Amino acid sequence: MTAAIHLSAMSTGDCLLRLEQRDDGWVLAGREADRFGLVNEYLSHLADRNYSPKTLRSYGFDLLAFCRWLQAEEIELAAVTTDVLLRFLAACRQARVPGRPGPNVVSMSGRRLDQYAAATVNHRLIAVSGMFAFRSVRDPDTPNPVPKGREARGASPGQRDGMLAHAVRRPTARSALRLREPRRLPRALDQREAAELLASFGTWRDRAIAGLMLYCGLRSGEVLGLDVTDADIGGRWVQVTGKGNRERRVPLDPDVGAVIQAYLLAERPETACARMFIVAKGPHRGQPLTEAGLRRIFRYHREIAGVPAGSPHALRHTFGTALAEAGVDLAVMQALLGHAHVDTSARYVHLAPAHVKAEFDAARDRMRSRG
Repeated sequence: MTAAIHLSAMSTGDCLLRLEQRDDGWVLAGREADRFGLVNEYLSHLADRNYSPKTLRSYGFDLLAFCRWLQAEEIELAAVTTDVLLRFLAACRQARVPGRPGPNVVSMSGRRLDQYAAATVNHRLIAVSGMFAFRSVRDPDTPNPVPKGREARGASPGQRDGMLAHAVRRPTARSALRLREPRRLPRALDQREAAELLASFGTWRDRAIAGLMLYCGLRSGEVLGLDVTDADIGGRWVQVTGKGNRERRVPLDPDVGAVIQAYLLAERPETACARMFIVAKGPHRGQPLTEAGLRRIFRYHREIAGVPAGSPHALRHTFGTALAEAGVDLAVMQALLGHAHVDTSARYVHLAPAHVKAEFDAARDRMRSRG
């Protein structure tokens, strides 16, 4: 059994251990699940702390990959040491991702494309570290195999100059095992791409969904979580529940409001469901539109519009970039986009080429006028 099979948590062929979604959340299941009861206790703990279903699913697959690797190495969870953890992380770095070309295909940075990204390895480390920290809280006498990293020499940029910088009392401990991650800026669509993608949508429902992302900056999960009563079309407001169940009111673009009204009056099927966006055809007619259904819609329209980058989040990035180009205050951007920290909103300033170029040209003109 190769390392790729050990570490591919998305594989469903291994009936010994798998991840299942049940009424009470995500759990490890299968014939070997009893060996890893700590994982289910930790996932239940995260659910009690009001972690989102997406986060629980992500942590669950990371821990599934760890447990499958322990299975292959014939190591019990209680016997995990620091050396075992280091071997697991090395296996993650060396593993090949099934279905990707390699090993002679590399990115411009020199990294093989059939390997896991540094962010994936780091996320698995976070999930495993959190599980063992949970075990240490529950049983302080049990040694924690995750070594404590040195404390950061200084505060992060957000801690130094963010809105809550005054509340920082001590530097944040960082794990010495984390890999260095490249910092990539999100890609926004240009005007032509956005117009062609929007033009490809043929129903009021799909146009309303895309409009809420492009002109109001909503995340896909926020759009799917909207109830009919959340949209005040006359008052031009949308009540949105974002990450961490944080609520915010977002101004509703009048054109998007008109599309929503047309959808509600002419297209939305009769149903007892309170969700705004409903499946219109097939055996699931009248049920809420799911994340998988939304991905399928965008995948189809990306192809027919010829806009391969036209994902739901790309529309939200386009909205954030437009705010930055218009010179909108960062605090206002944070409120509109629903970011927990203003530093996340600040990334869009670097994404606004028109704004950056205008400032550059103005500074260049001032310099030349002095000469």
